[in-house]
Order: sequence, then structure tokens, then C-alpha cells
Amino acid sequence: MSRAATTMDKTNVPETTAMKDFMALIKIGIVNSNLITVFTGMWLAFVMNDVPFLANLDTMFFTLLGSAFIIAGSASLNNYIDRDIDPLMERTKSRPTVTGKISYSKVLILGLALVIMGSALLFLTTFTAGVIGIIGILSYVVIYSMWSKRRHVSNTVVGSLSGAVPPLIGWAAVDPTLDVLAWMLFLIMFIWQPPHFYALAMKRSEEYGKAGIPMLPTVKGFAVTKRHMFVWTLLLLPLPFFMMDLGLAFFTLATILNIGWIALAITGFKVKDDLKWAKRMFVYSLQYLTIMFVAMVIVTVI
Repeated sequence: MSRAATTMDKTNVPETTAMKDFMALIKIGIVNSNLITVFTGMWLAFVMNDVPFLANLDTMFFTLLGSAFIIAGSASLNNYIDRDIDPLMERTKSRPTVTGKISYSKVLILGLALVIMGSALLFLTTFTAGVIGIIGILSYVVIYSMWSKRRHVSNTVVGSLSGAVPPLIGWAAVDPTLDVLAWMLFLIMFIWQPPHFYALAMKRSEEYGKAGIPMLPTVKGFAVTKRHMFVWTLLLLPLPFFMMDLGLAFFTLATILNIGWIALAITGFKVKDDLKWAKRMFVYSLQYLTIMFVAMVIVTVI
């Protein structure tokens, strides 16, 4: 597809600054939310291994900056790969790769530079953290963006692998042996993503169809999607039992949040307004993740 066919009419291009375009390109919202999980994994590794936090500020710096770089770089490469379908969706048609504010070559160079620099920074912590970082990059850019996203209805599950990597990176930067608790963080992130993104996909089902992306709601319908979302929320229920090192308070909070999400998922089988319910599921998922990971830090401080 030609450049002209994938960019907006210049008269319809919204006014933006160079910084705003850059932030959109690297998907700063995704970078920030993932850094919370990176920090949580790193913080818990410090606490559980009795490693002094203030004496290892260099580890924290390399881990957070390295993670930010590989996430931002992977997001940029995703924009480069999706440059032909982004103009077809309302949610993505204002990206700088679509409006023409940033050239494709610059996006590619920036993305590669960021993932290389980020990987190098992670290897300055531990070898394991660096390897996990590379696995995250390859799983998102190659396995998800270049392969499964446009071919398989299971693309969301495949993409969940890369989204679950950040807390593992944080933990591995301090403790390469990866305790059971580290894998619980991974599983929370992995299981959380399908119901979160299916809720978004329900709201954008027609757009995904126009773009030729085989999202579950578009291919299988809302009824099947609701059943999948219920099962995924159900899978979260046993995880707090393997996280008792964080104490009874966290176990209780996590269990309440899990039951609340399961209950909300069940209501989806009876609602008349599927999109309104999907919005509630999406909002709950955001609140769920924020509360869970912030609570993990709080219970180890008080």
C-alpha cells in the first residue's frame, strides 16, 4: 500500500506537537502501566530476598529505564508493522504513522534503537533479566504483531505472553532464580489480559472486522466472548493461595477483587446491553490491576 493511501488528508490531520506525536508513537500509557508491574516485581524481589533497596539504586535505574525502552521500542515497531491497517480503525487512525507526522523509516529506526538500548540496560542487571526482556520483545513484535494478530482468533492470548513479562523482568533484575511469587505475578498479568482486551474488542468489534483482524468477538460473536471472559476471570481465583507470603490482608483483598470480577462476568450472560456491560468489564479490569499491584507494594511496607 502506498504512503498516500495510508495517511490522512492533510486538511483532517489534528494539530499536535512533536512531543505528543512521540508519546503516541511509543504508546506512553502502555509504557507507564507496564512500569508499575516492573517496579512491583523488582520491589517484591528486594523485600523477599532481604536485599537493601537503597544500596541497589543502580539496579532500579537500569531495570526501569531498560524496561521503558524495550516497551516503547516494541510499541513503535508495532506501529510500523500496523501502518496499513491503522487508518481503518477509529482508535488508531490518529497515530503519527497514519497522519504522516513521523516517517516510516524514522519509526523503524527509533523502534530498533530503543529495543537494543533497553536490552543492553537490562543485561547490566542480570543475564536472566536481559533474556526475559528479549523474549518479551520477540513475542510482541514477531509472534504477536507479525504473525498471530492477523491470522488467528487466539491472537489476544498469544499477545498476553509479552504483556505478562514486565513483572518477571523486574524480579529477575534482583533475583534471577525467579521465586514462585514471581511466576504468580506473571500469571496474574497473563490471565488478566484476555478479559481486559476482549471487553475492548467488543466495543470495537466492527472496526476490527473492517481491518481484517480476527478478534474473538468479531469472529465468534459476543456470546462466545462472554463465556471466554468468564473462564479467564475464574482462573484468577486460585492465584492468591500461592501468594500467602504477602500476608492475609493481601490474600483477602485479592480474593474479593477476583470474586467481584467473576460476579461481573456472570452478569454478562443476562444483560441486554452488551456494550455497556463490556465497558464495565473494561473499567473494572483497569481498577483491578492497579489495586492489585499497588497493594502488593503497600503490604510489604506497612
